[in-house]
Amino acid sequence: MAKFIPFLVVGDPDLDTSIKVVEILIEEGADMIELGVPFSDAMADGPVIQSASERAAQSITLENVFQFAETILKKHHGFPFVLFTYYNPIFKMGIEAFAKRAKKAGIDAVLVVDLPPEEAAMYSQAMKMNQVKTVFLVSPTTSKERLKIITQASTGFLYYVSRAGVTGVQSEVSKSLTREVAEVRALTSLPIAVGFGISNGEQARQVSGIADSVVVGSAFVKLISEFRTTQSLDSVRALAKEIRIATQSQ
Repeated sequence: MAKFIPFLVVGDPDLDTSIKVVEILIEEGADMIELGVPFSDAMADGPVIQSASERAAQSITLENVFQFAETILKKHHGFPFVLFTYYNPIFKMGIEAFAKRAKKAGIDAVLVVDLPPEEAAMYSQAMKMNQVKTVFLVSPTTSKERLKIITQASTGFLYYVSRAGVTGVQSEVSKSLTREVAEVRALTSLPIAVGFGISNGEQARQVSGIADSVVVGSAFVKLISEFRTTQSLDSVRALAKEIRIATQSQ
């Protein structure tokens, strides 16, 4: 059975909706949730997440996301949140200040999508000192030599990108994914989460037979961005239930 890790952009379309979405995801069995920090130049993301991030970035800051996590954790103490961010907001806050604030907010781990592990020594040290786990990306094009560097820098889990390119919904899971994840697993004892493009129960079921965790992002962000009525949140709940059942089927 694989863990279910949904993703949302905090503050899109607004903070109240984000709180409702997180409550639904926890109720429907999410094991961990990725909180996307809005960023105006989210170039590693596909159009759905990029648009949501650009909208939210007009009013939501990194500090707002920390406060958001603290609000949720008052009710769901100890629930694991992964902060998904670009490096610029961390640089602006300051590495040590960021690590301390993440710890204070109850963040379990952080994934900085555009920070290579080769350039992350100060960041990794600050995170270690504050007992916040680090997560780095692995892709189908990552060499074995570089994979060793990534595994040494990661203290939480490895985030395996299921395809080259940006985030977004895809029609089917890569046929080579089983082999690729097996090659990574042979080189590390860290848990492996697979994301980018997983959008329905069948894809989640396939990935849950390969990976330790299944990450679903754009499919949720699309439903959330279309929020207008209670029916929209019902769609979020339905997808969460579908993914949770799929990840438990292995």
